[in-house]
Amino acid sequence: MREVDEIVPAALDGERVDRIVAMISGVSRSEVAVLVKQGKVTIDDEVVASRSQRVVEGARVHADLDDLVAEAEHAMDAEPDVDVTVVYDDEDLIVVDKPAGLVVHPGAGNRQGTLVQGLLARYPELVGIGGDPDRPGIVHRLDKGTSGLLLVARSQRAYEALVAQLQAHEVERRYLALVWGELEALNGMIDAPIGRSTREPTRMVVSMRGKEARTRYEVVSTFTEPVPVSLLECRLETGRTHQIRVHLTAIDHPVVGDGRYGGARSSFPVDRPWLHAAALRLAHPVTGEALAFDSPLPPDLKQSLDLLS
Repeated sequence: MREVDEIVPAALDGERVDRIVAMISGVSRSEVAVLVKQGKVTIDDEVVASRSQRVVEGARVHADLDDLVAEAEHAMDAEPDVDVTVVYDDEDLIVVDKPAGLVVHPGAGNRQGTLVQGLLARYPELVGIGGDPDRPGIVHRLDKGTSGLLLVARSQRAYEALVAQLQAHEVERRYLALVWGELEALNGMIDAPIGRSTREPTRMVVSMRGKEARTRYEVVSTFTEPVPVSLLECRLETGRTHQIRVHLTAIDHPVVGDGRYGGARSSFPVDRPWLHAAALRLAHPVTGEALAFDSPLPPDLKQSLDLLS
């Protein structure tokens, strides 16, 4: 039987259990994360719930390594070449500033080169968090063409707390969107259910068969030259796929540059949807501390905004 069964020495007092098991056994921390998920790591005969759990001098750490195959062998590869800008991290939470063009997690047609694989190279302990092997730690997403701030859970307890906060609409997410035309109201809320198109499954539409979706907006600026467009600040109350893009198209003000939803026009060409996740406000998922993060406009969006008057 291959196992770890050690009394924690004074030199390792206060260390994380995943690091201790990895050091003693020679397996990777991502493999230890799989063991924790499978309930095969204990401290003083109690099953470890989180690989970030700290151990104290004199505690007995035990791990059964015999069946360490199923999930570890099929875990996605970490990719250190994927550049990830981290604006904040601690033991439970990571906040990323995602560039446009980067897919968040593996899916059909995008099995490699994703944000998740870049994060795994830096934070191997993400493996197993949340239960979906393709989306470790991911609690919400940004579309490939959208830039800006994204929350990632670094521990299972943080994952569960963040999911609960998002469901309770307690995480404030602000986006900047440049849309076609001038809106009649300076602020408002779009309350319309969103579901998948029956004709194009990858396209989302406003549908009575869809899930509830609410987007608040406020007009920041209106421009007339060289084209009539408006800069909006949007706040999500729900988090449906393509929500802002679909809702703004539904009120006849599609996002500039959004070819999927009618916003790509030759009169003002933009290489991607003009949409940026600019701000996050939330309570820390473990400590409850008030956190606030802001992301400046990336150069491509700022450059196009500077052309307007």
